[in-house]
Amino acid sequence: KLEAEGLFDSSRKKPIPKHPECIGVVTSPTGAALQDVLNVLKRRSPQTRVIVFPTAVQGDEAKSQIAKVIGYADSQYRTKGKHAVDVLLVVRGGGSMEDLWSFNSEDLARAIYACPVPVISAVGHETDFTICDFVSDLRAPTPSAAAELAVPDILSLQMNTASLTDRLYSAAN
Repeated sequence: KLEAEGLFDSSRKKPIPKHPECIGVVTSPTGAALQDVLNVLKRRSPQTRVIVFPTAVQGDEAKSQIAKVIGYADSQYRTKGKHAVDVLLVVRGGGSMEDLWSFNSEDLARAIYACPVPVISAVGHETDFTICDFVSDLRAPTPSAAAELAVPDILSLQMNTASLTDRLYSAAN
């Protein structure tokens, strides 16, 4: 049904910004997935701000909570017509298919589809797939991988800048 309505269509996927200033993370505030994401973001891009949007990620209430939090992240965090977050990561660590079932919700799929902010989905492990993955703008195999896909590596950028500076200096000489 969702595929027939175009929610999985690759032509409507939003590009992930190359240098986001602020990242929103939709996940459980007590889960290991959040700590993994924060560690990767701090290491790769310490200047990037992070806003955590806490929600349950399993259980009966999770599917409606996750969808509401995505809507809240968009509607409540706007500044002068611009979104305060440049990209949203929807993350949850691994578990059984029953544990991940909240990410197969039609309401969640519609919330992600309607969200004007690009969404990276990272639910479960590499072999796990949910409807959330198909409707998101980008799927990551793990929460840590989502963080890596969301920000550039500052050390790599610094090395590239140094190399370009050396080439410019050589060319000028």
